[in-house]
Amino acid sequence: MENYTYNSLTLQLEGLNVSTDSTYPVFLFLLFSYLFVIVANVSIAAVILLDKSLHQPMYLLFCNLPLNDLLGNSILLPRLLLDMLRPRSELFISYYECVVQAFTSHMFGTTAHTVLMIMAFDRYVAICYPLQYNMIMTNKMVMKLTASAWGVALVLVGILLGLTLRLNRCRTLITNPYCDNASLFKLSCESVLINNIYGLTFTVVLFTGSIGSMVITYTKITVVCLTSNSKSLNSKALKTCSTHLVVYLIMLISGMCIIVLHRFPQYSDYRKIASILFHIVPGTLNPIIYGIQSKETRTFLLKSFQSKTVWPSP
Repeated sequence: MENYTYNSLTLQLEGLNVSTDSTYPVFLFLLFSYLFVIVANVSIAAVILLDKSLHQPMYLLFCNLPLNDLLGNSILLPRLLLDMLRPRSELFISYYECVVQAFTSHMFGTTAHTVLMIMAFDRYVAICYPLQYNMIMTNKMVMKLTASAWGVALVLVGILLGLTLRLNRCRTLITNPYCDNASLFKLSCESVLINNIYGLTFTVVLFTGSIGSMVITYTKITVVCLTSNSKSLNSKALKTCSTHLVVYLIMLISGMCIIVLHRFPQYSDYRKIASILFHIVPGTLNPIIYGIQSKETRTFLLKSFQSKTVWPSP
């Protein structure tokens, strides 16, 4: 007969299934990835905030992505790195820390979608209504879009976790290297039908809204570019929209991999790796892509580097 522990405040993590020989290479990979995420995202955010020429709606809205990447990775990776150095039998986590991890993980994924949606709106206005751009994309509008991106994510994830927190728990094993909503509600012996229905609705609404907004905005942008004889407009559209689209596709493909692998329990180890890479890959590539694309960012970094370089006198 199975032993149950009801509403225990101490949970056990399953952890990563890594061989002894691979533990330290994987540990070093995650460590250097995390350090790069911190340095790259702090640097790109600092450049945008310090350089007044970058105080434009496009860059100010982009600042939400480095902030989201920093929060999402800082809650997950340090704990994951510590757990890799512990024996499997000692991988315990408090219920409250588990809830914080789950909330942060889902906020990270949801906010990535909503932020890229408001950035798509900015690109749409800039390309389709260039003369009215400054009138529409005011500082007040930027603040409203930012607040809506984080607010919508907060409400959606808050309901998602709220439905899980109402359940009594009779198990203690988190079948994942870190906590998420699915891992938490699987601890319950009660009916989780409502959780599954809302989780499915949550996913459909988020992906439909996200993909739909991209299709609509980029279709209208494409029509404007095809009907316009302005080379400067087309060059501007290609430059800014290609960067945004690449960042979006990286995030979308990373998230889709996790959803697909959830349908194949036999590939649970691959799903665990994909869930970790979902945090790392966008966090490392986003600042690189925007840093390379932005001439203003490259110029500011080059000037900063040159001003701090002291050449020895002959």
